Amino acid sequence: MPVLPGAEPYRHEGGEVGVLLCHGFTGSPQSLRPWAEYLAERGLTVSLPLLPGHGTRWEDMQVTGWQDWYAEVERELRVLLERCERVFVFGLSMGGALALRLAAKHGDAISGLVLVNPGNKVHGLAAHALPVARHLIPSTKGIASDIAKPGSKELGYDRVPLHAAHSLRRFFRLVDAELPQVTQPLVVLHSPQDHVVPPADSARVLSRVSSTDVREVLLEQSYHVATLDHDADRIFEESHTFIGRLAPSVGKEGTATGG
Repeated sequence: MPVLPGAEPYRHEGGEVGVLLCHGFTGSPQSLRPWAEYLAERGLTVSLPLLPGHGTRWEDMQVTGWQDWYAEVERELRVLLERCERVFVFGLSMGGALALRLAAKHGDAISGLVLVNPGNKVHGLAAHALPVARHLIPSTKGIASDIAKPGSKELGYDRVPLHAAHSLRRFFRLVDAELPQVTQPLVVLHSPQDHVVPPADSARVLSRVSSTDVREVLLEQSYHVATLDHDADRIFEESHTFIGRLAPSVGKEGTATGG
């Protein structure tokens, strides 16, 4: 299946500091494209991959699982690590969980994390029905485009494939167990009004990681896809400031040279 217009992966060759951005479940790179371009314009090397099964039609996602999604971001991370002196990983929603697992597994190779409304658990009674329900019905109502800003829309599926949702639930459990292995500097930006991932997920992440350099930011004006919402500029600026603090070469004359 051809990739939907706007859902294509994005890459930019910049300086010696790289950023890997991970999009969310049933979403696409479109949700993070403005963030990626903001960083690219400031001289960073940027990678925003399209996760397997995403960006085409929801049926394509039925045959993928967390191992596929994680393998893709890990592959992109390795490319950045070969190319750059320092690498940061950013993520939205499930992308936040992918970022956390990369951090747990790769340790000091990753210089820091920025997470926006990171997912940690599949909530509600439906979650407990997934192991059986996925064999009876193929999909349920979509979760895309939870955005407060009028006229802003996320390019994502209008259905949630239940085989994939079951895999996501297993992945969240795996990542939750690995959170104490996360030691990198961390910024968590989350929306008090989020209709997809409750604030409890961010609180859980913050309470279980071993990071000591931690910043929590509330996105009061945005819903779940905050990277396309009223607080988008704040997210972009906070993340760039964070990188600049940990990799001081960033921001000098607008380029990232050295590390």
